[in-house]
Amino acid sequence: MAKSNGKSKNPSAKVAVYGLLLALAMVFSYVETLIPISLGVPGVKLGLANLVTMVGLYTIGVPGTIAVNLLRIILTGFTFGNMYSMIYSLAGAALSLVLMLLGKKSGWFGSVGVSIIGGVGHNIGQLSVAAFTVQTLGVFSYLPVLLAAGTVAGALIGLLGGMIVQRIHRLVNI
Repeated sequence: MAKSNGKSKNPSAKVAVYGLLLALAMVFSYVETLIPISLGVPGVKLGLANLVTMVGLYTIGVPGTIAVNLLRIILTGFTFGNMYSMIYSLAGAALSLVLMLLGKKSGWFGSVGVSIIGGVGHNIGQLSVAAFTVQTLGVFSYLPVLLAAGTVAGALIGLLGGMIVQRIHRLVNI
């Protein structure tokens, strides 16, 4: 890829990169289902697929990242989940991505801060759907634990994502 804005002179390379990111995100989503995390609150996850979102934001641009994220959610929903898991994932991913874009665009945050914003946003998005579904705000009692988990997971994903993006930029001389 020639530029980090998602534009490529070689359409085949662009399709290959998108396919690679989608496959990687699906593998990470599957691996995450195999790692049980129990903090007494439902919904605590590592957010491994967010690593692909982070790398996408800094390498292929917004439209490509949205496409990869949307396809990942739909395909993993049909493969490993159900319609409800897709709705929760879509809500979390949408809010997360919007907040990550705003954080990145502001220039106030590096990759770690952007990732933390994404992790926290994902949790808030999913809790909002849960509150709407069960028609009670009581689900927000889980928010403190989910915010802490989203912050820790987001920091780890942000660190790793930042290292990957730096290496990609060095490899392709962006």
